[in-house]
Amino acid sequence: MEIAPTLIVLPTLWVYRQRWTITPLLVILIGWHGLVLMLGGAYTYARVPFGFALQDWLRLTRNPYDRFGHLMQGFVPAIAFREMLIRGGGLRRGWMLRGLVLACALTVSAAYELIEFGAAMALGQGADEFLGTQGDPWDTQWDMLCCLTGAVLALMLLSRLHDRLLDRLP
Repeated sequence: MEIAPTLIVLPTLWVYRQRWTITPLLVILIGWHGLVLMLGGAYTYARVPFGFALQDWLRLTRNPYDRFGHLMQGFVPAIAFREMLIRGGGLRRGWMLRGLVLACALTVSAAYELIEFGAAMALGQGADEFLGTQGDPWDTQWDMLCCLTGAVLALMLLSRLHDRLLDRLP
């Protein structure tokens, strides 16, 4: 399940590569996000070794890799939505674009949380292992906050670079 987005996005990018050129920044971010998802899927998010190292280093009570995954769930789609809305939607750069990008990123996060909810209902007792909540009753809310934080960070840190790269596209 965790690699499903990668298995959807990569073939789609391959099929449309001639018709829809994307910025090198977005290509790199999609690749990076794919690696984050695959690593989380290989170990389950609660058991990624890097997360345990980070947990020890920061003296946290839980493996934070899940939070990092949700941060990426906002960071990368924010740039993807920004690119789609500017190029395909004809939106000008400004507050409306930023607001729509944040809304789109949160929509992805909410949809993912609903998928997790459905899986939890179907799995019953096995849901804790699948969800990786690590005993946190607020895990869903933290996941969406991490997504929003990632989207805000992406807009703050990458918008200018993204604009320059968008201006170079045909």
